[in-house]
Amino acid sequence: MFEDEARFGRISDTRRCWCPKPHRPLCQTMVTQEYTYAYGAVSVLDGELDSLILPHVNGDCMQIFLNEVASRHPEDRIIMILDGAGWHTAGSLKVPANMKLFPLPPYAPELDPMEHLWDDLREKWFHNHVFDTMDALEDHLEVGLRTMETNKDRVRSIVSWPWIITGVLN
Repeated sequence: MFEDEARFGRISDTRRCWCPKPHRPLCQTMVTQEYTYAYGAVSVLDGELDSLILPHVNGDCMQIFLNEVASRHPEDRIIMILDGAGWHTAGSLKVPANMKLFPLPPYAPELDPMEHLWDDLREKWFHNHVFDTMDALEDHLEVGLRTMETNKDRVRSIVSWPWIITGVLN
């Protein structure tokens, strides 16, 4: 599985949109520095996505996420591929028994397919949206993540890169 975190906040992402002539679309913007974080891990072979929404990116939240993924797949041996963030290598992390952590090379986010899932989630669920509260943002994020989790074929089409599949199967 490939793991990554993404920050979602109340700063809106304003993009072009379509509307019929002669109308002009109205898109609100919001610049509020409040954030929440989505943790995600995806299996490139079958499109299985596990995600959690947590308040911070740190060793404690990472431990919660690793424990959750391990508990969702108790019969599987998981190789969790992740980037070099400080909380991924925190000495206090207790890696679950059915899991092994494997780091990506430094400064190589393009090697992590989870990055593309975050891009897709932002594009499909978050552009031109303004959230009045953090609860509203988290509710919207939860719906987006659940939708992705239940659509394994779509997730697999985004993350199953040929070079990864070839490497895993050989």
